[in-house]
Amino acid sequence: MSMKPLEHDRRYGELDQVMRAYLGQPADDTPERRSRALDAYLRHTWHTRPWAIAEAERQLREYSRNPPGRLRQRLGEFYAIPDIGKPQSEIGDWLMMLADHLKRSIEEGDVPEPSCPQTHWEWHARFPETAQLLGGWFSQDVVDEFPDHDAAIADYAATTHPQLVARLVGELHELLALPLDEGDYALAAAELGMEVGPPEPFSYGAWFQSLATTLSDL
Repeated sequence: MSMKPLEHDRRYGELDQVMRAYLGQPADDTPERRSRALDAYLRHTWHTRPWAIAEAERQLREYSRNPPGRLRQRLGEFYAIPDIGKPQSEIGDWLMMLADHLKRSIEEGDVPEPSCPQTHWEWHARFPETAQLLGGWFSQDVVDEFPDHDAAIADYAATTHPQLVARLVGELHELLALPLDEGDYALAAAELGMEVGPPEPFSYGAWFQSLATTLSDL
């Protein structure tokens, strides 16, 4: 029997966030240097939920000291560390090293400099509603579901709570405020789940601007 959601979040919720930050990224932290993935986690979490970093540090240490035994594994009542490219025998020491980095970040105020998102996880953590729109309404199937981009946007607006639409508008304005060129906007669109190009004659950046304006006027 697997854990109930509340128990999972209490014991492993923030550990899971740290592990998700490593998906698709090398776990190449050293005692002296944080990985790109851990920098991304810290950069975003310091900005949005700074208190969660201490909880992540606690959960990482607890898991490292008390990994799931055979009974918990048989019952399914444990958190399975995703495959991050390390041998199982090294996971405990690696988690403890990450906890040390988080502790140092808190105690010394060692916070990554603000920047554009650097990993897939960071793009989604920073722009969740934009990812919801682009991944849900602008996948490769969009040509089969809607006659054009405007119809897809109209469907999103009609089926999404107005507060979430407003959140999307805010995210688009934040995205447009970043120092990005057109290639960066194309990368952002792909990272956030968009599998089709913008409608003619728009570039990605111009379409994001048009989208923000259109949804603001609803």
